[in-house]
Amino acid sequence: MARCAGAKPDGTPCERIVSASSEYCYAHDPTTAEARRRNASKGGKGNGRGRAAFEVRDIKRQVRELVGDVRAGRLNKGDAAVIGQLLNVALRALSVERAWHEADDLEARLDALETEDRAERLAESGDHWR
Repeated sequence: MARCAGAKPDGTPCERIVSASSEYCYAHDPTTAEARRRNASKGGKGNGRGRAAFEVRDIKRQVRELVGDVRAGRLNKGDAAVIGQLLNVALRALSVERAWHEADDLEARLDALETEDRAERLAESGDHWR
């Protein structure tokens, strides 16, 4: 079986098996560079992770302020407990949002792999009309 002609980031040869009609695997094929870039951008900053990290830092800041206000007597424990519960709800919402983004990323990667696999099977079968 033929191996990919590309190299890993550390310079060692790629070990992926490629179809007889291909020289490169999906990750190294110059003709799939644009699709890889699009898929990578879905997993990058554009997915709200930067915003989510900011929101987590903001919630942590609010919790620190809440603790300080309770200790200093500026806020009663009951009000602080309710605010803490609401901040916890916000954290859980961020967790759900992150899971959605991860699922989207995995779906895009799976689609790319399935497309590559279909192309390889067609190339190996010699049937280019399906």
